[in-house]
Amino acid sequence: MAKCVINRRAEFSASHRYWLPEIPPEENLAKFGACTNFPPHGHNYVMYVGMVGEIDHTGMVLNLSDVKHTIAREVTTQLNFSYLNQAWEEFQETLPTTENIARVIWQRLEAHLPLVNIRLYEHPELWADYQGNNMQAHLTISTHFSAAHRLALDTLSLEENTSIYGKCARVNGHGHNYHLEVAIVGDIDPRTGMIADLSAFQNAIDKYVLEPMDHTFLNKDIPYFSEVVPTAENIAVYIQKLLTKPIHEIGAKLHSIKLIESPNNSCEVYGEYQLSDIEHSLEEVLAKAS
Repeated sequence: MAKCVINRRAEFSASHRYWLPEIPPEENLAKFGACTNFPPHGHNYVMYVGMVGEIDHTGMVLNLSDVKHTIAREVTTQLNFSYLNQAWEEFQETLPTTENIARVIWQRLEAHLPLVNIRLYEHPELWADYQGNNMQAHLTISTHFSAAHRLALDTLSLEENTSIYGKCARVNGHGHNYHLEVAIVGDIDPRTGMIADLSAFQNAIDKYVLEPMDHTFLNKDIPYFSEVVPTAENIAVYIQKLLTKPIHEIGAKLHSIKLIESPNNSCEVYGEYQLSDIEHSLEEVLAKAS
Protein backbone atom coordinates (compact mmCIF):
# COMPACT_ATOMS: atom_id res chain seq x y z
CA MET A 1 0.00 0.00 0.00
CA ALA A 2 1.03 3.61 -0.57
CA LYS A 3 2.74 5.56 2.21
CA CYS A 4 1.12 8.85 3.11
CA VAL A 5 1.90 11.69 5.50
CA ILE A 6 -1.07 13.24 7.28
CA ASN A 7 -1.24 16.25 9.58
CA ARG A 8 -3.52 17.00 12.49
CA ARG A 9 -3.91 20.57 13.74
CA ALA A 10 -4.32 21.36 17.42
CA GLU A 11 -3.95 24.45 19.58
CA PHE A 12 -3.50 25.53 23.16
CA SER A 13 -3.02 28.78 25.02
CA ALA A 14 -0.25 29.02 27.60
CA SER A 15 2.23 31.36 29.23
CA HIS A 16 5.96 31.01 29.78
CA ARG A 17 8.95 32.89 31.09
CA TYR A 18 12.63 32.74 30.16
CA TRP A 19 14.50 32.82 33.44
CA LEU A 20 17.45 30.83 34.80
CA PRO A 21 17.56 31.06 38.61
CA GLU A 22 21.25 30.14 38.73
CA ILE A 23 22.38 33.35 37.00
CA PRO A 24 21.98 37.00 38.12
CA PRO A 25 18.96 39.06 37.00
CA GLU A 26 21.09 41.31 34.80
CA GLU A 27 22.49 38.28 32.97
CA ASN A 28 18.99 36.90 32.46
CA LEU A 29 17.91 40.26 31.05
CA ALA A 30 20.88 40.39 28.69
CA LYS A 31 20.21 36.84 27.50
CA PHE A 32 16.41 36.86 27.21
CA GLY A 33 15.33 40.50 27.10
CA ALA A 34 11.65 41.22 27.76
CA CYS A 35 10.91 37.48 27.99
CA THR A 36 12.29 37.63 31.56
CA ASN A 37 9.37 39.81 32.70
CA PHE A 38 7.14 38.62 35.51
CA PRO A 39 4.20 38.02 35.42
CA PRO A 40 4.98 35.84 32.37
CA HIS A 41 3.70 36.40 28.84
CA GLY A 42 1.43 34.10 26.84
CA HIS A 43 0.75 32.80 23.33
CA ASN A 44 -1.94 31.09 21.35
CA TYR A 45 0.10 28.12 20.17
CA VAL A 46 -0.88 26.24 17.03
CA MET A 47 0.69 22.88 16.26
CA TYR A 48 0.63 20.45 13.38
CA VAL A 49 1.33 16.81 14.17
CA GLY A 50 2.74 15.06 11.09
CA MET A 51 2.27 11.28 10.91
CA VAL A 52 3.12 8.64 8.32
CA GLY A 53 1.63 5.29 7.43
CA GLU A 54 -0.02 3.17 4.79
CA ILE A 55 -3.50 3.90 3.51
CA ASP A 56 -5.69 1.04 4.68
CA HIS A 57 -8.96 -0.41 3.35
CA THR A 58 -10.91 2.45 4.98
CA GLY A 59 -8.98 4.99 2.94
CA MET A 60 -7.21 6.35 6.02
CA VAL A 61 -3.71 6.22 7.46
CA LEU A 62 -5.06 6.62 11.00
CA ASN A 63 -8.47 7.15 12.49
CA LEU A 64 -8.49 10.91 12.94
CA SER A 65 -10.90 10.74 15.85
CA ASP A 66 -8.42 8.54 17.69
CA VAL A 67 -5.59 10.91 16.75
CA LYS A 68 -7.57 13.89 18.04
CA HIS A 69 -8.22 12.24 21.40
CA THR A 70 -4.59 11.12 21.73
CA ILE A 71 -3.27 14.63 21.16
CA ALA A 72 -5.80 16.06 23.60
CA ARG A 73 -5.02 13.48 26.28
CA GLU A 74 -1.24 13.62 26.01
CA VAL A 75 -0.69 17.30 25.16
CA THR A 76 -3.34 19.96 24.79
CA THR A 77 -5.49 19.16 27.83
CA GLN A 78 -2.38 19.29 29.99
CA LEU A 79 -0.92 22.46 28.45
CA ASN A 80 -3.98 24.56 27.71
CA PHE A 81 -4.21 27.58 30.06
CA SER A 82 -1.04 26.50 31.83
CA TYR A 83 2.18 28.16 32.95
CA LEU A 84 4.55 26.06 30.86
CA ASN A 85 7.56 26.41 33.15
CA GLN A 86 5.67 24.41 35.76
CA ALA A 87 3.34 22.34 33.58
CA TRP A 88 5.79 19.56 32.72
CA GLU A 89 8.97 18.57 34.52
CA GLU A 90 10.92 18.70 31.25
CA PHE A 91 10.49 22.49 31.21
CA GLN A 92 12.09 22.85 34.61
CA GLU A 93 15.26 21.35 33.19
CA THR A 94 15.15 23.09 29.79
CA LEU A 95 13.23 26.34 29.26
CA PRO A 96 9.99 26.14 27.25
CA THR A 97 11.14 27.85 24.07
CA THR A 98 9.18 27.15 20.90
CA GLU A 99 11.74 24.63 19.67
CA ASN A 100 11.94 22.85 23.03
CA ILE A 101 8.17 22.67 23.42
CA ALA A 102 8.02 20.99 19.99
CA ARG A 103 10.71 18.51 21.10
CA VAL A 104 8.94 17.60 24.34
CA ILE A 105 5.57 17.25 22.59
CA TRP A 106 7.25 14.75 20.26
CA GLN A 107 8.50 12.80 23.26
CA ARG A 108 5.02 12.76 24.77
CA LEU A 109 3.40 11.53 21.52
CA GLU A 110 5.96 9.22 19.93
CA ALA A 111 4.78 6.12 21.82
CA HIS A 112 1.23 6.68 20.56
CA LEU A 113 1.51 8.01 16.99
CA PRO A 114 3.80 7.34 13.97
CA LEU A 115 5.36 10.81 14.00
CA VAL A 116 7.40 12.44 11.25
CA ASN A 117 7.23 16.10 12.34
CA ILE A 118 5.94 18.42 15.03
CA ARG A 119 5.50 21.99 13.84
CA LEU A 120 4.69 24.50 16.57
CA TYR A 121 3.73 28.11 15.89
CA GLU A 122 4.35 30.53 18.74
CA HIS A 123 2.78 33.16 16.50
CA PRO A 124 2.33 33.40 12.71
CA GLU A 125 5.84 34.80 12.19
CA LEU A 126 7.77 32.32 14.37
CA TRP A 127 7.64 28.54 14.40
CA ALA A 128 9.74 25.47 15.14
CA ASP A 129 9.95 22.00 13.58
CA TYR A 130 11.14 18.89 15.38
CA GLN A 131 11.65 15.50 13.75
CA GLY A 132 12.97 13.26 16.50
CA ASN A 133 16.68 13.93 15.96
CA ASN A 134 17.88 14.09 19.57
CA MET A 135 18.32 17.80 20.40
CA GLN A 136 18.26 19.02 16.79
CA ALA A 137 15.41 21.29 15.72
CA HIS A 138 14.55 23.94 13.16
CA LEU A 139 13.41 27.50 13.86
CA THR A 140 11.80 29.77 11.25
CA ILE A 141 11.24 33.51 11.16
CA SER A 142 8.71 34.87 8.69
CA THR A 143 9.04 38.47 7.52
CA HIS A 144 8.64 40.67 4.43
CA PHE A 145 10.14 43.48 2.38
CA SER A 146 9.00 45.56 -0.57
CA ALA A 147 11.15 46.06 -3.65
CA ALA A 148 11.00 46.68 -7.38
CA HIS A 149 12.86 44.87 -10.13
CA ARG A 150 13.14 44.43 -13.86
CA LEU A 151 13.81 41.08 -15.47
CA ALA A 152 16.07 41.54 -18.50
CA LEU A 153 19.45 40.50 -19.84
CA ASP A 154 21.64 43.42 -20.91
CA THR A 155 22.85 41.45 -23.91
CA LEU A 156 19.35 41.19 -25.40
CA SER A 157 16.98 43.65 -27.01
CA LEU A 158 13.68 44.67 -25.42
CA GLU A 159 11.86 42.40 -27.83
CA GLU A 160 14.10 39.45 -26.98
CA ASN A 161 13.78 40.05 -23.25
CA THR A 162 10.01 40.35 -23.60
CA SER A 163 9.91 36.97 -25.31
CA ILE A 164 11.63 35.47 -22.23
CA TYR A 165 10.25 37.49 -19.32
CA GLY A 166 6.99 38.90 -20.69
CA LYS A 167 5.70 42.06 -18.96
CA CYS A 168 8.47 41.73 -16.36
CA ALA A 169 10.90 43.07 -19.00
CA ARG A 170 9.22 46.48 -19.20
CA VAL A 171 11.91 49.12 -18.88
CA ASN A 172 10.64 50.92 -15.76
CA GLY A 173 10.29 47.77 -13.70
CA HIS A 174 7.55 46.72 -11.29
CA GLY A 175 7.29 45.92 -7.59
CA HIS A 176 6.38 43.18 -5.13
CA ASN A 177 5.67 42.73 -1.46
CA TYR A 178 8.06 39.83 -0.91
CA HIS A 179 7.27 37.35 1.85
CA LEU A 180 10.42 35.77 3.28
CA GLU A 181 10.85 32.70 5.50
CA VAL A 182 14.31 32.01 6.94
CA ALA A 183 14.84 28.67 8.68
CA ILE A 184 17.86 27.70 10.77
CA VAL A 185 18.87 24.35 12.23
CA GLY A 186 20.89 23.50 15.32
CA ASP A 187 20.95 21.72 18.64
CA ILE A 188 18.72 22.89 21.45
CA ASP A 189 20.76 24.10 24.39
CA PRO A 190 19.93 21.75 27.30
CA ARG A 191 19.39 24.67 29.69
CA THR A 192 18.16 27.69 27.69
CA GLY A 193 16.09 25.62 25.26
CA MET A 194 17.37 27.69 22.33
CA ILE A 195 18.95 26.75 19.00
CA ALA A 196 20.33 30.28 18.86
CA ASP A 197 19.59 33.64 20.42
CA LEU A 198 16.29 34.69 18.86
CA SER A 199 17.11 38.40 18.95
CA ALA A 200 20.44 37.74 17.22
CA PHE A 201 18.64 35.67 14.58
CA GLN A 202 16.16 38.48 13.91
CA ASN A 203 18.93 41.10 13.94
CA ALA A 204 20.89 39.15 11.30
CA ILE A 205 17.87 39.16 8.99
CA ASP A 206 17.27 42.86 9.65
CA LYS A 207 20.89 43.89 9.11
CA TYR A 208 21.81 41.84 6.08
CA VAL A 209 18.49 41.52 4.25
CA LEU A 210 15.66 43.83 5.27
CA GLU A 211 17.53 47.10 5.81
CA PRO A 212 19.55 46.91 2.59
CA MET A 213 16.77 45.52 0.37
CA ASP A 214 13.51 47.05 1.58
CA HIS A 215 12.08 49.79 -0.65
CA THR A 216 14.78 49.47 -3.29
CA PHE A 217 14.92 49.02 -7.02
CA LEU A 218 16.99 45.86 -6.90
CA ASN A 219 18.64 46.27 -10.31
CA LYS A 220 19.93 49.73 -9.43
CA ASP A 221 20.36 49.75 -5.65
CA ILE A 222 21.91 46.32 -5.00
CA PRO A 223 25.28 45.92 -6.77
CA TYR A 224 24.86 42.14 -7.04
CA PHE A 225 21.83 42.59 -9.31
CA SER A 226 23.61 44.89 -11.72
CA GLU A 227 25.01 41.68 -13.20
CA VAL A 228 22.45 39.07 -12.06
CA VAL A 229 18.82 39.10 -13.15
CA PRO A 230 16.74 39.57 -9.94
CA THR A 231 14.33 36.70 -10.42
CA ALA A 232 12.79 35.24 -7.28
CA GLU A 233 15.20 32.32 -7.60
CA ASN A 234 18.26 34.56 -7.78
CA ILE A 235 17.01 36.77 -4.93
CA ALA A 236 16.60 33.67 -2.73
CA VAL A 237 20.14 32.53 -3.53
CA TYR A 238 21.44 36.03 -2.79
CA ILE A 239 19.74 36.01 0.62
CA GLN A 240 21.18 32.53 1.24
CA LYS A 241 24.61 33.97 0.45
CA LEU A 242 24.09 36.95 2.77
CA LEU A 243 22.91 34.95 5.77
CA THR A 244 25.13 31.86 5.78
CA LYS A 245 27.99 33.43 7.71
CA PRO A 246 25.90 35.56 10.13
CA ILE A 247 23.83 32.50 11.06
CA HIS A 248 27.06 30.57 11.71
CA GLU A 249 28.16 33.38 13.99
CA ILE A 250 25.07 32.99 16.20
CA GLY A 251 25.76 29.26 16.60
CA ALA A 252 23.36 27.69 14.07
CA LYS A 253 23.27 26.72 10.40
CA LEU A 254 21.10 28.11 7.64
CA HIS A 255 18.55 25.45 6.66
CA SER A 256 16.40 27.13 4.00
CA ILE A 257 15.23 30.33 2.38
CA LYS A 258 11.68 30.55 1.05
CA LEU A 259 10.77 33.61 -0.99
CA ILE A 260 7.18 34.24 -2.01
CA GLU A 261 7.08 36.84 -4.76
CA SER A 262 3.31 36.71 -5.23
CA PRO A 263 0.47 34.30 -4.44
CA ASN A 264 1.32 32.57 -7.72
CA ASN A 265 5.14 32.43 -7.52
CA SER A 266 7.52 31.22 -4.83
CA CYS A 267 10.83 29.41 -4.58
CA GLU A 268 12.94 27.69 -1.94
CA VAL A 269 16.67 27.06 -1.61
CA TYR A 270 18.18 24.74 0.97
CA GLY A 271 21.41 24.56 2.90
CA GLU A 272 24.28 27.01 3.15
CA TYR A 273 25.98 28.99 0.44
CA GLN A 274 29.60 28.10 -0.24
CA LEU A 275 31.54 29.96 2.44
CA SER A 276 34.35 30.92 0.03
CA ASP A 277 31.90 33.14 -1.87
CA ILE A 278 30.35 34.95 1.09
CA GLU A 279 32.80 37.68 2.09
CA HIS A 280 32.29 39.74 -1.07
CA SER A 281 28.50 39.75 -0.61
CA LEU A 282 28.74 40.92 2.98
CA GLU A 283 31.05 43.74 1.93
CA GLU A 284 28.44 44.85 -0.61
CA VAL A 285 25.69 44.89 2.00
CA LEU A 286 27.75 46.84 4.54
CA ALA A 287 28.87 49.33 1.88
CA LYS A 288 25.26 49.89 0.88
CA ALA A 289 24.14 50.25 4.50
CA SER A 290 26.75 52.92 5.15
